[in-house]
Amino acid sequence: MATYTYQPVHAGLVCDPVSDGGQVNSLVLYSGPEREGAPIGASTGVSRLADGRYSFTLPDGIPDGRYWAVASFIPSQGQPSVTDRTVRLDLPSGSGLIVSPEQVADELGLPLPLTAAQREALRIDIGKAQADVSGYLGRPIIPRPHVLRAVSPLFGYDLSDARAWPASSYDDITTVLSYTPTADGHYDVRLLVGLHAAEEEPIVRYVLAHAAEMIRNKPGGGDGERRVTSVSAEGQSVSYDSAPVAGQAGALPALDSLSGYRKRLYRPIVGAPAVAWPYGRGRRYGRW
Repeated sequence: MATYTYQPVHAGLVCDPVSDGGQVNSLVLYSGPEREGAPIGASTGVSRLADGRYSFTLPDGIPDGRYWAVASFIPSQGQPSVTDRTVRLDLPSGSGLIVSPEQVADELGLPLPLTAAQREALRIDIGKAQADVSGYLGRPIIPRPHVLRAVSPLFGYDLSDARAWPASSYDDITTVLSYTPTADGHYDVRLLVGLHAAEEEPIVRYVLAHAAEMIRNKPGGGDGERRVTSVSAEGQSVSYDSAPVAGQAGALPALDSLSGYRKRLYRPIVGAPAVAWPYGRGRRYGRW
């Protein structure tokens, strides 16, 4: 069963309909960007995530590929229903890749739909780009699930704030997915611990650009075309347009542009040992 995570936007602002008295209604899938004709399918349910995003449940049996969708929601109580015709999603979702093969195909100028062989080859190259990012950052880029059973929140924090819950460690990014009250007044809490790279646009941009570039530079000529600037007589030599250097507009993002996502390691500073009084000043007490 596939799901699609959706964030409603109304009047140019991110909104949370349920908390404002509205509701998120449905997501309908179409086979083309015109979003006309008979739909491919529609969501069979929707649930609100703790941070205001919404998860649509998609019907089973939808083939892999790109789909265009129409989402409908009521922003807040008393307002009319809003139709969002900007949703585009690539299936399958939840495969551990932060970009889809269809996104890489767009970068390369490959026509859609992709064949099964093309999609598998692009997945391999996306995985290589993600491995480079993970190695540079020194941390996984896919978060790990963590569940707390029958816990009570700390006073003074919102329940969607990770600091409200007694997680075992807060040395990494912790996101509250949901919190469900139990019969005895406690909560079962679902957390994500770690860097969720799929929601970080700079990381998505890097993986997308460099997966496409790896394919272009494959020996024997990969998919995608470079712009030809000149061809000699009888086509014996071909010159291509040079790519912008780092820092110029249109240049590929550099790996060090992701340095802000590297996990910061810390070590507590232990007080220097001291000679006990009266032979020296102790750690807590001193005669002078």
